[in-house]
Amino acid sequence: MLALIAMPMFFLESSFGQFASLGPVAVWKAVPMMQGVGITMVLSSTILDITYNCVITYSLYYLFASFQSPLPWADSCSWWSADETCSRGLKDPLCNLTLDDGYFEIVNTTWLHANNETCPNGSEIDVPHQGPSEQYWNKVVLRRTSSMDETGEMVWYLALCLLLAWLIVGAALLKGVKSSGKVVYFTATFPYVVLTILLIRGVTLEGANKGIEFYIGSQSDFSKLADAEVWKDAATQIFYSLAVSLGSLVTLSSYNKFHNNCYRDSIVVCVVNCATSVFAGFAIFSILGHMAHVQEKPVSEVVQSGFGLVFIAYPAAIAQLPWSPLWSSLFFFMLITLGLDSQFIAVEAIITTLLDQFPQFLRSKRLYLASGVCLLFYFLSLVCVTQAGIYWINLIDHFCAGWSILTAAILELISLSWIYGVHRFIKDIEMMIGERNWLFWLWWRACWVFISPCLLTAILFWSLVTFAPPTFGSVEYPVWATVLGWCMTIFCIMWIPIIAIVRVVQAEGSTLCQKISAACTSAPDWGPYLKQHRGERYRNRPDSTEDPVCDQILTLP
Repeated sequence: MLALIAMPMFFLESSFGQFASLGPVAVWKAVPMMQGVGITMVLSSTILDITYNCVITYSLYYLFASFQSPLPWADSCSWWSADETCSRGLKDPLCNLTLDDGYFEIVNTTWLHANNETCPNGSEIDVPHQGPSEQYWNKVVLRRTSSMDETGEMVWYLALCLLLAWLIVGAALLKGVKSSGKVVYFTATFPYVVLTILLIRGVTLEGANKGIEFYIGSQSDFSKLADAEVWKDAATQIFYSLAVSLGSLVTLSSYNKFHNNCYRDSIVVCVVNCATSVFAGFAIFSILGHMAHVQEKPVSEVVQSGFGLVFIAYPAAIAQLPWSPLWSSLFFFMLITLGLDSQFIAVEAIITTLLDQFPQFLRSKRLYLASGVCLLFYFLSLVCVTQAGIYWINLIDHFCAGWSILTAAILELISLSWIYGVHRFIKDIEMMIGERNWLFWLWWRACWVFISPCLLTAILFWSLVTFAPPTFGSVEYPVWATVLGWCMTIFCIMWIPIIAIVRVVQAEGSTLCQKISAACTSAPDWGPYLKQHRGERYRNRPDSTEDPVCDQILTLP
């Protein structure tokens, strides 16, 4: 996915935004009929932004919880214990004992499970055993209800952590890339320090080789390559990791200097990004291998995917190390910095889009706009910190982080390669990075015109054919939730045909073909923003003073 799709897409989008110095919607002056693709990107990013900050929220909660010894998830007795009552009002996951005074009697459920006993009230243990870390995640952090139908109440401490997360994002974006760029110097480099520390600590532990062997070794299950969801998830993950087809990459590149070497940047960022992921895997699985060794279990029985890996399996492994609060604090602070990097970019894409569309009204009100966007997103994301919040996050991720992004990517490739013209697009890039010979462009031309769109189309249709309703572990979603998920996907995508129809109707021409041709023709003011960069090809482009992004570029050192 990196070589055949993500890297070509990264180069394409970074060149696209840098050439015109416009955001993800306004940049489609190149092909006005396909402006809906930019809207789809921004809407998908908006919905994902609402839920993504909740991951930072969980990390903030775990960071604060790490400032105590022993760690609260190291043993369930730290927050419910045998022969005691639980003043937090939590229900035991196995025995389900409830007293009239509103408290719950707690028994040592681990002992009962291990000795095949029944609860003191005579009921059988019919719920699968959960370790202390998993109990802490489900019963203390999330206070998770049994299904999405049961919304429950607002988890107040998560709501406060969510507020803190949005305050951090808002503060970093008040002055645009001038402020967020300085913050990123720290948030982008600090994770490498933490990963190196965790890796050195991990590989020195007994049993680390078992985890690494499970991660990349003889235990790899290549039969998974026949699963369409694996390929869709791989494409979605690499897209999200590199901010491809979400509008964020076009936004950031629009702030570049016109002659910046976007080709070099694309290669370096893509390679370093994926190398970092592989490097992080060694740091994570070496410690999980130690955990499996201590518990005398196969690594496959202690490893979980998704949220389970980050908030259950790895915290449980850290809890078994000496100085566990230190390692836990470093790990979750690293997660926070990584999450904030992504969130800065995603929210900036939305703000830039609004500035592009309403420059006269919003240009001088950047502070209020950034504050308003973050405040609105905070209120919209409150549903994700209810007791059923994790179900909402999983639902949105299942529907909005896949098909709409893939659809936008396919149409973006087709629009620039086939409608705008791949030869014309290459000439635009050469205006920025200098001329290259035909051999240099052979691979990129092949990917943009044929390889990448074909692969993405195959993955999209394959995943649709093999679609299965979303689940969260063993919990099935109600029908209304699945319908809502499809509605969110359709809402993101429907602007592509709507905008295309509107552009065709508004276009000049006496026949339908003439109207379509006119709607696909670049706008008169399409091209480089600054006059000295337009050359002969765009010398007739009219000057514009309505572009807030370019105005910010001119003031950058």
